[in-house]
Amino acid sequence: MPTTTTDPNQKQAELSPDELQRYSRHLTLPEFGREGQEALKNASVLLVGAGGLGSPAATYLAAAGVGRIGLVDFDSVEASNLQRQILYGTSDVGRPKLDAASERLEDLNPHVDVETHEVRLTSDNALDIIDQYDVVADGTDNFPTRYLVNDACVMTGTPNVYASIFRFEGQVSVFATEDGPCYRCLYEEPPPPGLVPSCAEGGVLGILPGFIGTLQATEVIKVLTGVGEPLVGRLLMSDALNMDFRTVNVPTNPECPVCGDDPTVTELIDYEAFCGLPQSDESSPNGTADSDVSDTDDAVPETSVHDLKQRRDADDAPFVLDVREPYEAEIASLDADQLIPVDDLEARLDELDAGPEEEIVVHCRSGARSAKATAFLREQGYDASNLEGGVLAWSEEIDDSVPQY
Repeated sequence: MPTTTTDPNQKQAELSPDELQRYSRHLTLPEFGREGQEALKNASVLLVGAGGLGSPAATYLAAAGVGRIGLVDFDSVEASNLQRQILYGTSDVGRPKLDAASERLEDLNPHVDVETHEVRLTSDNALDIIDQYDVVADGTDNFPTRYLVNDACVMTGTPNVYASIFRFEGQVSVFATEDGPCYRCLYEEPPPPGLVPSCAEGGVLGILPGFIGTLQATEVIKVLTGVGEPLVGRLLMSDALNMDFRTVNVPTNPECPVCGDDPTVTELIDYEAFCGLPQSDESSPNGTADSDVSDTDDAVPETSVHDLKQRRDADDAPFVLDVREPYEAEIASLDADQLIPVDDLEARLDELDAGPEEEIVVHCRSGARSAKATAFLREQGYDASNLEGGVLAWSEEIDDSVPQY
């Protein structure tokens, strides 16, 4: 059965002559036909994220004729987005993503109403926003927002079509349906902070969000129209390197704290605290599916890029430790004294060329991994501080010849 929140007593919008021509390839599908197309026309979808996954999902949902599409994002287009976020072009760099996305979708299909929510989805607004739509497509890349979207979908009775990507791998499923599991049934607890790097840190094959986002859009259409068998109770996993697809069953957990028989989470909580992250206004925009923004640890001392530059110019430079991966140093270098990846630092501490009495400034790409490394070094008795903003800040504020990635 199709999933809609439309008032059954309200007259359903019918297809216009122009729409009959536009959607003719749908109408000739016996399993889909006019009934399926009109179900799409009278349906609404909220895409949480207008980035790597949101780009293909929004494009195909608009082309398919979903009547009302909502977009949640508050990020701007960056040059590094263009490798995978196909809603945007070079001329859009620096523009708010929602401005560029809505223009593209409205040009693609003027029969679709595009609504924009240029806000950070939070526990204060998630229920109100999500409850306006029939289905949610979650394309975020950070765990606090994934759990927030899941819980809000369960509480509002809104199906959650979930997708995620990392490097060469992707996942798709349908959560929070009436008889199916939710995201917490699969992942009851988030991983420890820093265990799973962001796409900015770990990389992502540019075409991967294209076909995973298209699979996500396919599941949205199936849920809205009742055509086929959605991935309810199943998780589709893809490995693009080997072009391998497999599906595993995801049972409903009767003890799930949100959708179980006796739920203990009955209202939205502090999801950053739940995921063990420090609260910050600069945390990953839950709009972007593969955001380049990372959380930093405010508990460690920080050195600004300007301070480091001044001290280098005065021949009073501290020891600089790069905790990125070697391939990152090949892309952009700050001429660090030594490189030890953050995940290797504990095991290789005896290789560190600086002693506990020497001042150390630790850097990474944006400041998140270096904050973790700084905290560890200080626990071991080293005089370490975190380079605020990392390579990105150095490139933006000191030397724009240093590539951003």
